[in-house]
Amino acid sequence: MNILITGTTQGIGRAIAERFLREGHRVIGIDRQESSITDDHYTHYRCDIRQYEKLPLLTDIHILINNAGTQNEQDIDVNLKALIHITEKYGVQKDIRSILHIGSASAHTGAEFPEYCASKAGILAYTKNVALRVAPFGATCNSLDPGGVLTPLNDCVINDPELWAAIMEETPLKRWATAEEIAQWAYFLTVTNGFCTGQSILVDGGESINYHFVWKD
Repeated sequence: MNILITGTTQGIGRAIAERFLREGHRVIGIDRQESSITDDHYTHYRCDIRQYEKLPLLTDIHILINNAGTQNEQDIDVNLKALIHITEKYGVQKDIRSILHIGSASAHTGAEFPEYCASKAGILAYTKNVALRVAPFGATCNSLDPGGVLTPLNDCVINDPELWAAIMEETPLKRWATAEEIAQWAYFLTVTNGFCTGQSILVDGGESINYHFVWKD
């Protein structure tokens, strides 16, 4: 199948691209940076997803994964508005089999920067809207909403012992996900899954269920 993924040069997006390539799919990546992926089945377009007029002309897209995102950098324009444009341009069409938005646990908890939370929360409603519109094609649309993930973008807290200890106190499993674990979920929700649709799958190591109940021993 032909897989279109945004934000493929590092972190979660790169891990997802590599997972699909290992499974024998053709992967098309869009990112504002150059890619170091050298697989013959990978095609890369260097483009900022906000620059709609520069997006490539692509057909026969079977799976669309909206991974590109930012934090404290025009979050609503990148994380929500551009995601919507990408989906309408490439995803809502007769050849589509599955659409997946990479959201955030913050969309469910509100526990992060204001515009970031708002941008990711918008994805929740948009996912349901798209799921209804691609259902006539037999396709699914879901969002995958991670908590903490071990990626270079999070090195500022991962490498701070005091902050990291505090974060682990909030995470029942006492670790963050690897990018490869999120890629496994992405593959399952788009290739293996054919019936779950319009849902927001929270994968956060239990962070959102930690509620600090205090009582006498």
